[in-house]
Amino acid sequence: MDYSFPKREKLKSKKAIDLLFAEGKHLNNFPLKLIYLEGKKEPKVPFKTMVVAPKKSFKSAVKRNRIKRLLRESFRLNKHLVFNNIEGNYTFAILYLGKEMPEYHFIDEKMKGLLDKFLKKIAHEKAP
Repeated sequence: MDYSFPKREKLKSKKAIDLLFAEGKHLNNFPLKLIYLEGKKEPKVPFKTMVVAPKKSFKSAVKRNRIKRLLRESFRLNKHLVFNNIEGNYTFAILYLGKEMPEYHFIDEKMKGLLDKFLKKIAHEKAP
């Protein structure tokens, strides 16, 4: 099981990000929101992900960076729960919508719930 989060799995393309926010579907598990879009086939990379912490809620860059580190770490450790069970390529944006600084265990619990919701929704969409 690979628990890494290499550069090839990070969403950095401006075009892909614009397309994701324009056409993507979303799921909520407050304070997290997942925006996802099924993308084109890339054999090496089943998904690309970005994390977002709003400047409007957290003026300090230190706080925003801390939230993004927590989101990336939680995603990195829990991505195997979903991506071993689905086929296809996806792009993701994981947004933090809360107003207060979170603890890691809280983010981890919410991330597991969000990824579980995603898995169920994809399974429901793929079912005939």
